[in-house]
Amino acid sequence: MAQKKVLVVDDEPRIVDILRAYLEREGFQVLSAGTGAQALERVSAKAPDLVVLDLNLPDIDGIEVCRTIRKSSKVPIIMLTGRGEEIDKIIGLEIGADDYVTKPFSPREVVSRVKAVLRRQEPEKEAETMTVGDLVIDTGRYEARCRGQKLDLTTTEFKLLSALVRAPGRVFTRMQLLDAVQGTAYEGYDRTIDAHIKNLRHKIDSRLAEHDCRIETVRGVGYKFEVPDAR
Repeated sequence: MAQKKVLVVDDEPRIVDILRAYLEREGFQVLSAGTGAQALERVSAKAPDLVVLDLNLPDIDGIEVCRTIRKSSKVPIIMLTGRGEEIDKIIGLEIGADDYVTKPFSPREVVSRVKAVLRRQEPEKEAETMTVGDLVIDTGRYEARCRGQKLDLTTTEFKLLSALVRAPGRVFTRMQLLDAVQGTAYEGYDRTIDAHIKNLRHKIDSRLAEHDCRIETVRGVGYKFEVPDAR
């Protein structure tokens, strides 16, 4: 994790200073921004490896900042929220955030989340190509194609799809999928999988034939990748 640049976006200097101290202790280079406008400028100029983004900013809402970043960058984003409503977290994930942490938080937890998200960016140890129906997944290139067209997936979505496709028909719980894409399953974060699955379905279902493979919900359990021949 050494030499990785983390941009911390929060209008509370105390929070920025605390996260800076903990992240620098772990070998990260820390950049900071106190407004949404500053965050967008630093993402463009400094190309951080990860952004820790507060939802409550004085000028531009954190969700809008995340949406703007996603138009031009796939940099991993962890959202900080002091709001209690689940909808804020889900909206953040649906527009491309990779994770969220609710205030008040432990700085150690934030560092753990940063490390976990960055681990998801690392290439698979053994590259492989998987073909299921009209889907082709290349783990070496981190590319997924549907009917020859490249899918615009985030790293989390790609790893989630890869995990499901590797075991067609198998039912995964949300915690198992979290463990598969993050390397660690954090209790209380399993519902984030729902938002990522929703995004993933939106990106692939419109390109698949009606009879082709699908990500299916298993009520009360989780999800599976269903292939017609396996039905």
